[in-house]
Amino acid sequence: MNEPAPSLPAPAAPTPPPLITFEVVTLFPEMLDGFLAGSLLGRAVAAGLIAVERTNPRDFAPGRHRSVDDTPYGGGPGMILRVEPFAAALDEIVARRGPARKILLSPQGALLDQRKVRSLATMQRIALVCGRYEGFDERIGSVLCDEELSIGDYVLAGGELAAAVVIEAVARLLPGVLGCGQSVVDESFSHPRLEHPQWTRPLAFRGHAVPAILLSGNHQEIERWRREQALRRTAARRPDLLERAPPTAEERAWLPAGDADPMASPRESVPDRTDLTPTVSAASNDAPPEHP
Repeated sequence: MNEPAPSLPAPAAPTPPPLITFEVVTLFPEMLDGFLAGSLLGRAVAAGLIAVERTNPRDFAPGRHRSVDDTPYGGGPGMILRVEPFAAALDEIVARRGPARKILLSPQGALLDQRKVRSLATMQRIALVCGRYEGFDERIGSVLCDEELSIGDYVLAGGELAAAVVIEAVARLLPGVLGCGQSVVDESFSHPRLEHPQWTRPLAFRGHAVPAILLSGNHQEIERWRREQALRRTAARRPDLLERAPPTAEERAWLPAGDADPMASPRESVPDRTDLTPTVSAASNDAPPEHP
């Protein structure tokens, strides 16, 4: 009598693709090792939520010395990155892993803000091209890349730190990367206001106590108070945000007297933290924290 054939194990479910893949074109790929291995991004990479590939344009440079730069036409100081190694690196990325939105990281680019970060978070593949040395051949940006992006009005030695900023800012918006999705909703720049101030234990520290409203247990009032403090902090520190989204009638009532129009007077006149943490006696430093 023939024995039944042994049952075969069910095939493993296919591994889902990452939510987003970053392709970093850099002459110093090792600079990102520690950044990608630690904390938030390290867990996201290990879980397959994001992928970060690195390509060195020096691997595509001609000649025995793999030179990626040359002197500038017309004269001038320093060395300029040549276009051919970067073109070959980007072509290789497309051939091996598919097309991507190509972004040159440059102080001449459009300024990165949270609105742009949210836009980038909708893409599946982004190539971040990092410059070095004195600068880059203009054709790296105008011919090879789709756009140029800056992280601020200052100059770094290269684009790797800017790439790290973009990767973390975008990745943390993706589902599953942060433990609490509400954190992304509430934080600064998710709305045209800075985030409200926050406290944790101890209840009192060096004569400064946690505002009583946060211990009241009245969550509706706490939410209104937080919105008020967010508005006042924005008026004091980033009035330009109120130009984009002016205060509502309700919000104007929250601003200090004489500052109902936050654009009309210097920001130094708007209190920031001083009215939020009332002075307490030394005895209250020993009071146990309360969490309603």
